[in-house]
Amino acid sequence: MRKGIVLVVDDEVEIRDGLEALLTSEGFDVELAATGEAGLQAIEERPFDLVLLDVSLPDRNGLDMLPEIRRRDPQLSVILITAYGSIDMARAAFKNGVQDYITKPWSNDELVSQVSLAVEGRRLREENLHLKRALKQRYNFPNIVGKSEKMLAVLDLVTQVAPSRTTVLISGESGTGKEVIAKAIHAASTRADKAFIPINTGSIPADLLESQLFGHVKGAFTSAIASKKGLFEAADQGTIFFDEISTISPETQAKLLRVIQEREFMRLGSTETIKVDVRILAASNEDLRKLVSDGRFREDLFHRLNVIPVHLPPLRHRKEDIPLLIDRFLVHFCKDNAKPHRQFTAGALKQMMDYEWPGNVRELENAVERAVVLSTQEAMDADLLPESVRTREIVKGVRLQLAEFLPPLPGEISTRGDIGAPSLFEILEEVEKRILTDMLERTNWNQTEAAERFQIPLSTLNQKIKRLGIETRRRGASTRSALSYGHDPVEFSAGK
Repeated sequence: MRKGIVLVVDDEVEIRDGLEALLTSEGFDVELAATGEAGLQAIEERPFDLVLLDVSLPDRNGLDMLPEIRRRDPQLSVILITAYGSIDMARAAFKNGVQDYITKPWSNDELVSQVSLAVEGRRLREENLHLKRALKQRYNFPNIVGKSEKMLAVLDLVTQVAPSRTTVLISGESGTGKEVIAKAIHAASTRADKAFIPINTGSIPADLLESQLFGHVKGAFTSAIASKKGLFEAADQGTIFFDEISTISPETQAKLLRVIQEREFMRLGSTETIKVDVRILAASNEDLRKLVSDGRFREDLFHRLNVIPVHLPPLRHRKEDIPLLIDRFLVHFCKDNAKPHRQFTAGALKQMMDYEWPGNVRELENAVERAVVLSTQEAMDADLLPESVRTREIVKGVRLQLAEFLPPLPGEISTRGDIGAPSLFEILEEVEKRILTDMLERTNWNQTEAAERFQIPLSTLNQKIKRLGIETRRRGASTRSALSYGHDPVEFSAGK
């Protein structure tokens, strides 16, 4: 099965033939064009997943062709081919929707990676449109995006339980979207036209929570100058959603159990029983079973809540949903900030796919919003991502290569031959050298930019470069750092 169809537009026959041989060997179908007009004609005649477009063509300027390419195929991915020295021009082309750029000469591995991501980006944009239509037809949950098996299983379960009045317990890590699922259950139920009232029990002091839930009569406590209805009365005939249910006090747990069992309660300070018909949904990012065994949560209440358990997987376990979520957030935040369409470059998308997202969907949403707000052009590079996402690749590379330096434990075979084990100072010095070299490679050996990214003074960076003996001459475009790719490590010498 071919990976995609790539159109190469370049006037140099060696480059055209070289790219054709490389990409064909990697599983792509390739078509060639020697002029801008020939390239535009090819786009008219057949669909492509990607155009590799040279900036300097004999009949047309590649940058001037971008609006015409967009008119012919708005979703077509474009990567510019540019000589070193015209990178600023290539970056300016991002405003016209260019996904990425490559410079001459290039690393074949990097080029194939960029092409693969750009082709995949095109497919994901189309797939997202189809998926939205399919999800709407199958589930009618317009605010939920996902194609992973785990999320589809969740949606199947939600579809089954929504029409009933059964209590549902939604579990999952913080940021996985528990309230979104709760709203979806309510929206698909027979109570959809009634109130949906969410309450974060962890954000309300224990002494105020009961008054919020059950209401009070005048004089029930010092500041109760008038009677007040509680949230259960407000949610009558509708749904009440308890977020962070694990935080409620034992006394409130007992009263909540009574509401579930008897469908009645009393306001604070009153002896009058009030009947309600409320569906209860609850969520927790803690293991309620463990809290029960620890004596911190009532076992009878747990069983009443856990009639239908729904578990939301963390984002790191459904990474195939990340591009779809990114697309959804881009549309929302571009509209919210009155900005034209934005998209991430292939490099930025790769870093987002590699990141573990400990804050789950909420962290991803915040990262996309940040990038959109700070962006000044259509294509958004990795420098607009939060530092935690940008630096993970370096940290991962260091972690993967530490074994190269560490002395073997008793019974282990050393991979360093007869070379003596390095001292801790030497290990730390080499790791620091690799991190600095990696960042210099990323910034094309621009020391000012590297210092800004490290958030250190330029003078401090210069001192480290001299101390560590880092060669600061301009490296070739094909040079790759071991930290960036996790292989081909620079040999470490303990005797330097």
